[in-house]
Amino acid sequence: MQSKNEPVSQGEIERLVAGQHHDPHSVLGAHPVPGEGLTIRALRPLATAVTAVFADGSRHPMTHTHLGVFEVNVLGEAASVPDYRLEVSYVTDDPPQRQDDPYRHLPTLGELDLYLIGEGRHEQLWHALGARPLTLDGVAGTAFAVWAPNARGVRLVGDFNFWDGRGYPMRSLGGAGVWELFVPEVGPGSRYKYSICGPDGAWREKADPMAALAEIPPATASVVYQSSYEWNDAEWLADRVERQPLSSPMSVYEVHLGSWRPGLSYRELAIELAAYVTDLGFTHVEFLPVAEHPFGGSWGYQVTSYYAPTSRFGDPDDFRFLVDTLHQAGIGVIVDWVPAHFPRDSWALAEFDGTHLYEHADPRLGSHPDWGTLVFNFGRSEVRNFLVANAVFWLEELHIDGLRVDAVASMLYLDYSRKDGEWAPNKHGGRENLEAISFLQEVNATCYKRVPGIMMIAEESTAWTGVSKPVYLGGLGFGFKWNMGWMNDTLEYVKLDPIYRQYHHNEITFSMVYAYSENYVLPLSHDEVVHGKGSLLHKMPGDEWRQFAGVRALFGYMWAHPGKQLIFMGSEFAQGNEWSEKNGLDWWVLQYNYHSGVQRLVRDLNTTYRELPSLWSQDAAPEGFGWIDSNDAHGNTLSFLRFGAQEHGAPVLACVANFSAMPHTQYRVGLPLAGRWREVLNTNATSYGGSGMGNLGTVHAVPKPWHGRPASASIVLPPLSVIWLTPEI
Repeated sequence: MQSKNEPVSQGEIERLVAGQHHDPHSVLGAHPVPGEGLTIRALRPLATAVTAVFADGSRHPMTHTHLGVFEVNVLGEAASVPDYRLEVSYVTDDPPQRQDDPYRHLPTLGELDLYLIGEGRHEQLWHALGARPLTLDGVAGTAFAVWAPNARGVRLVGDFNFWDGRGYPMRSLGGAGVWELFVPEVGPGSRYKYSICGPDGAWREKADPMAALAEIPPATASVVYQSSYEWNDAEWLADRVERQPLSSPMSVYEVHLGSWRPGLSYRELAIELAAYVTDLGFTHVEFLPVAEHPFGGSWGYQVTSYYAPTSRFGDPDDFRFLVDTLHQAGIGVIVDWVPAHFPRDSWALAEFDGTHLYEHADPRLGSHPDWGTLVFNFGRSEVRNFLVANAVFWLEELHIDGLRVDAVASMLYLDYSRKDGEWAPNKHGGRENLEAISFLQEVNATCYKRVPGIMMIAEESTAWTGVSKPVYLGGLGFGFKWNMGWMNDTLEYVKLDPIYRQYHHNEITFSMVYAYSENYVLPLSHDEVVHGKGSLLHKMPGDEWRQFAGVRALFGYMWAHPGKQLIFMGSEFAQGNEWSEKNGLDWWVLQYNYHSGVQRLVRDLNTTYRELPSLWSQDAAPEGFGWIDSNDAHGNTLSFLRFGAQEHGAPVLACVANFSAMPHTQYRVGLPLAGRWREVLNTNATSYGGSGMGNLGTVHAVPKPWHGRPASASIVLPPLSVIWLTPEI
């Protein structure tokens, strides 16, 4: 028996079918009619018959009203929406399909979620938006939610509806701009996109910005995913809370996952990489961007799915296994994070809801001239929220220990790489991007607040002050900054033939003028071994022996210099070829003594470094460093002392570097105390591929003042080499 409920107008149905109804649930689903029963409506385009089947087995054939909308009025006392299914027949010989109805379910987002999203303060945004498998009203399915405030309508398309979203319009939840739909019986593994009608009336299919998993490129759909991973790194995380990165050893191995050993999955990488890094003694690995990106041959800096580790090597739980395995081996994990810009791919973030949603509408602010990409609108609270929550996601959900933030300089300056007339000044008439500065302060403060013991590291290539100063003191709030000045000056110096280095001595010593202006990481990164720059080995002048000696001397000097160390994969064995994503590393060269010798040196550098707190406990304190002689330009040498924090009781270390091609056989160097000093490192040792010239393991300092120190020793300083000395106490 049917109730007397008034039918929905044809105009409203036409709006619904056109995909431009903001509240399809007000039309579709079950609607109780007080005192009469309820009305059930379903949108099933192309269906020939639809029947509502109740839990008690009763069947209620539905009548087609208009444009694929079916309806039935059921008499009775219906105080709530009953449990029912839809039995749908199409023009085929197949039996009818039994389906649950998405439109009988209440919204899956609460008022608090919507309020926080509207305010731009939802620090765990991935728990509200995206595709979230869950059980609702006893029914397993997936809740889909997407921010598209300017859309006329949003439909869900996927392999579960033959990529036809006409029967799956989403509802708009108030003023937050969020569209939502719970779809029963859709679970992990289902592929999907959002079909979005923009203000211009055009439909665009978009991948989910909050997707936890994406298809393997070049496919572009998002994939429903639910983690079932059980972590085993509780001890590591507990120790991390108490750790002070600034006064701890930090030697970083930078890795491009796809080319370290091509063909390995996340889980295979976990075993092999953890063993390799442990053997060489690095404290951390740093992965080039892991978030999904379209072009595998790139570094990964044009991200299309910020919440999805790339599916090229496995699923997100496989990536969790990689992080977990490294943690259990005592190795920290840093990931490159790219909030500065994103690509223009039409299926991703660009003009997401038909408007400049994530990017700034003004091309002077929203277009990046160097990379052909788009710049986030850092002044929009929801965009800031998307990025801040993303940083928190990598740290909390994936247990990452630090984020290296890419291209910070491009964010800080409105005129970055722009000519006059191509940029717009800030409200004060200046070139500083005030909104980006505020965003960086917010993301750093939020991450350090939520996840103690982590690191936020800036790749910032200018002289901007206060990059690693706390936010409450007016700084950007990073924990570390890459020392690009040290990198550029040092590489320019070592590229010179030794005969000319005496005229550029200030380039190798200049870093100590500003060494304590920031908390520095010394990088010899991926940027220095691509695009025709050649390998680290082939930057060195001279014959083969001198080139390898130059690499060894550079590393010996670098590990002793104040600041943390980072080298790109392949540099640890002085690979000769420039990096190639296709070919991977030239592991085969390790059969040759020069290459394996450099690898042995790096292993010993890391081992000795970790054993000597004088090399890391006062990296950011001027008391941790003292020149012995910075002025020997004619001899191409420099020498300095490193002092450990008092609580470590670490012995002082003397580093003496000879960047000339000639040995100094009676080189007197000032030292802080007399007695026997042990040669703990000599980059010219035969085991490293050197000639073996040195001091036979020890030198004897006498109470003869030199270089302003109370004692001194006459030492043998081999060509193109660095030695480290510590007192025998």
